[in-house]
Amino acid sequence: MDNQPPNPDSPFNLQNDTAWRRWREQKLDLQPRSEEELLVHIQDPRRLTPAEQAAVQARIGRCNMAVYVSPLRQEDPNVLTELGAQFGLVHLDANWLAEEDGISSIRVQHQGTRKDYIPYTNQPIKWHTDGYYNPPERKICAMILHCVQNARHGGHNRLMDPELAYLQLREQNPAYIRALMAADALLIPERVDALDGVRPAQSGPVFSVLGNGQLHMRYTARTRSILWKQDPLTRSAVAALEALLAKPAPLGFQLLLEPGMGLLCNNVLHDRSAFTDDPSHPRLLYRARYLERIQPETTASPAPQA
Repeated sequence: MDNQPPNPDSPFNLQNDTAWRRWREQKLDLQPRSEEELLVHIQDPRRLTPAEQAAVQARIGRCNMAVYVSPLRQEDPNVLTELGAQFGLVHLDANWLAEEDGISSIRVQHQGTRKDYIPYTNQPIKWHTDGYYNPPERKICAMILHCVQNARHGGHNRLMDPELAYLQLREQNPAYIRALMAADALLIPERVDALDGVRPAQSGPVFSVLGNGQLHMRYTARTRSILWKQDPLTRSAVAALEALLAKPAPLGFQLLLEPGMGLLCNNVLHDRSAFTDDPSHPRLLYRARYLERIQPETTASPAPQA
């Protein structure tokens, strides 16, 4: 359960100062210092070489994310499933706006149901982790974004490793972490939709520890259809997190995904700036959300053969 305390030996247990300090020192030592350190140049994300896969894995081990750069330009959502399988990602969270294969085609929609949802517009999207409205048994633990076509202007992403958000908040005040690990810290109210039906209210923590001992974050900076626990400590913790994300964070990154580039991550914090499309070549990204997390050493499916 999300509200169970971390293992006594875990660095995420507020009572274990020794493990915390050891983890903190290692985390900061490994942290990339620039966006360039996230990049891995590959030939084909569908069939990584052992060296390419090791390079991606190393970056995810350092900061829970890697950005690949490839010459691939074709519209093929299977790229994501083939790439994910090489890192042990097999169970897609097929949300109701995704395509039948579970992959979402993120582009501006001018008609239909999707046009009412902000990812399918050219509007900015605030800081969040994906699936913050999901129930505990459907946590989004990993995600792939693959760019087929970028916008004419804008559409940048800012990225932050949730472990670094945790680290900075715990340094400010460990009580903030205690508040944000409460089982009732963040409530997503019930939603009734003519097509989607009823999505039950979902309460849960911001920070939780998975069964394998790794940290998971559930967060959105949006203010509509969100209810935070109203005790003084939780309000202070949320304000501290908002302030952390609002400033130019030295421990975060900003980049623009261009055609052939992609983000492979353990559901890191991210946002998106507004953009202006080229009408003849509109922005298109594919998104895959997974219930598995990429492990430091992944037991992966073999790369598909040509």
